[in-house]
Amino acid sequence: MNLILDTHIILWWMDDSDLLPKRYHHAISDINNICFVSAASIWEISIKSSIGKLDIPDNYMEVLFDQNFKELPISWQHTNRVRSLPMYHKDPFDRLLIVQAIVENLTLLSVDKIISEYNVDILAV
Repeated sequence: MNLILDTHIILWWMDDSDLLPKRYHHAISDINNICFVSAASIWEISIKSSIGKLDIPDNYMEVLFDQNFKELPISWQHTNRVRSLPMYHKDPFDRLLIVQAIVENLTLLSVDKIISEYNVDILAV
């Protein structure tokens, strides 16, 4: 299965948090699955870290590479497709992740309930 991880899922994974649902932990750990991290998530982490809303180690990018996560760049197709999404969700980062999951045929890992209102493949918790 090809997965895309929502930003909170990435943070919980790196922190080995109990908030990460067990099913998501198993899916990320499964070597048969490919886990993508969007440039949008790195952008969100960077912004929140720079304004003091998030405390994250300086080497977090190395941790992501060591986990064998795959980088998912943001394309013109992704950004253009955002405009056709209904406005259920106002967060621009989440909207972009939704579109990337749809365009790239990825299963999204997120516990954000609003995302389930979209026609996107989400791994149930």
